[in-house]
Amino acid sequence: MPGTTPTPIGEPPSWVRDAVFYQIFPDRFAHSGRVDLGIRIEAWDAEPTFHGYKGGDLWGVIDRLDHLEELGVTAIWFNPIFQSASNHRYHTHDYGQIDPILGGDAAFDALVEAVHDRGMRLILDGVFNHASRGFFAFSDIAEHQEKSAFVDWFRVREFPIAPYDETVPASYDAWWGLHALPAFNTENAAVREFLWKVGEHWIERGADGWRLDVPNEIATPGFWDEFRRRVRAVNPEAYITGEIWSEASGWVGPDGPFDGVMNYKLTTAIIAFAVGNRVNPAALLNNDDYDITPGLHAGEFADRIDWLDRIYDESARTAMLNLLDSHDTARIATIAGGDTELVRLALLLLFVMPGAPCIYYGTEYGLEGGPDPDCRRGMPWEGPDRDLELHAFVTDLIALRRQTPGLRSPVTNRVGPVPGSDFGRTWVARRGEGDERILIAVNHADEPDDVPLAADTIAADAVRLHGSASLIDSAAVGDPDRQVTIVLPPRSWGMWSSPDV
Repeated sequence: MPGTTPTPIGEPPSWVRDAVFYQIFPDRFAHSGRVDLGIRIEAWDAEPTFHGYKGGDLWGVIDRLDHLEELGVTAIWFNPIFQSASNHRYHTHDYGQIDPILGGDAAFDALVEAVHDRGMRLILDGVFNHASRGFFAFSDIAEHQEKSAFVDWFRVREFPIAPYDETVPASYDAWWGLHALPAFNTENAAVREFLWKVGEHWIERGADGWRLDVPNEIATPGFWDEFRRRVRAVNPEAYITGEIWSEASGWVGPDGPFDGVMNYKLTTAIIAFAVGNRVNPAALLNNDDYDITPGLHAGEFADRIDWLDRIYDESARTAMLNLLDSHDTARIATIAGGDTELVRLALLLLFVMPGAPCIYYGTEYGLEGGPDPDCRRGMPWEGPDRDLELHAFVTDLIALRRQTPGLRSPVTNRVGPVPGSDFGRTWVARRGEGDERILIAVNHADEPDDVPLAADTIAADAVRLHGSASLIDSAAVGDPDRQVTIVLPPRSWGMWSSPDV
C-alpha cells in the first residue's frame, strides 16, 4: 500500500502499532445472495453446529465494509478461506484456491481491491501444520497406500491407513490424533517448499500478512524463519502473527520468526481483572493456558502487565494481536454472564494496552456464545438482539485510540499506591511518554474507590479524555502541598492526558 516505509525483516511493520483488527469467521459474517451452489445451509439465526454451513461469503464481506469502516477498523483477519470440507476451513483441501462456497477466487480479488481502496489491510489464516483427508497428497496415499508417490509428505506409522475408520487410532501423525487432520512431514524438503510457496502466493495476490495456526507444532528448525523471509521478500510490510497461547518470548522480537502472537496471556489477565470472580462457569475452557480464573485484584493485574512488559521487547509489544475472544473461546459477553458493564471494562482495557486490538465479529453488538461451536453464531445484522449502545461505545473507543498516540505506545508505567494506601480495586498506569503521556485508572469492583496519587503522578492541567472517574486536585484551589485523588464510581475508569510532570 502507498505511504509505507519498508521495514527490516527483524522488525514488525510500522502500520501494525496503529492498527485496529477485526476478526471475521467467513461462514457466519454476511450472506450476499450471490453464491448459489445448491448446498444445504442452516438458518442464519439457528444454533450453530460443528458441521453445518450458514452460507456466509466474501461478497457479503464486501457488502458490509461500510460497517467496518464506520466502526474504525483498519485491518481484517479472516479465518481460513481456502477450499475445504468444513465450515471453519481448518481442514484444507486446496491451498491454491478460495472455497467456491465463499465466492471463489473472483470474490477474493474483489475483496482485496475493496479493502485496499478503503485504506484497510487483510491478513489470512495459514494452516500449515496439518491438511485434510481431501488434500491431494494425502488422498493419493489413501488411494495407493505405501506405493503412493507422496508417502513421505506425511508420517505414516503403519499401512494400510484407514482415514475414515475412527473406531481405531489413526496410523499416521495427525493434529490431536484426529483422523481428519493429517500432519505434514515438514522434514521433507518438498513439503516445506510447497508450504512456503503458498505463503508467497497469497501475498502476491494481495494479502497483507498471515495469522498462523498452531505454529508451535511445526518443530522443523528454521521453517518459520524461512517462511517469514519468503513472505517479506514479496511484501516487506507483511505482518506475521502466530497462534501461541502460552508465553511466547522466543517467537517474537529481533531473533523470533514472528512480528507478534495472539496475546492470550493479556486476554486472560484482562478477563480475570475486569470480570473477576463473576466469570460464567459455562465459558471456561479445558486449556491450562487460558487461565481466566481465579479473579485478579488490582495489584495482581498490575503484576501481570509488568510481566508482559518484561518478557516482550518494545517492538514485539506494539505488534501483538490483542483480543478478548475468538473462534476458539467463549465470547466476552457470555464470559461476563451478559453483564454489559463488565464487557465495557474489558473492552476499555483492551484498547489501552500496547499492541493491536482485535474485535471478534459481533462483539461490538454484544453477540453471545459459549465455547465452540456456539461462539460461531451468525452475525446479528438486524433485530432486537443487537446492543446498539455497546456498538457506539466500541466505535468511541476505536476513535479514541486512533486519535491518542499515547495509547499506541509500547510504554506502560505502573503507578503504585502512596504510603498508607492500597490499590486493591483500581489499576493505575501511565501510557506513553513526554507530551503524549496518558494516565489511566480502572476500578473493577462493585464498590466505589478513592485513590490518592503522589503529586508528581499527574500534571495540574491534566485533561480528561474518557470515563466517569473524576480528579480532586488541591492545586486548583492554590494548595502549595498539592494532593490528588481519583474518585471512581463502581466499575468505572478515567483517562487523562497528562504530559510529564
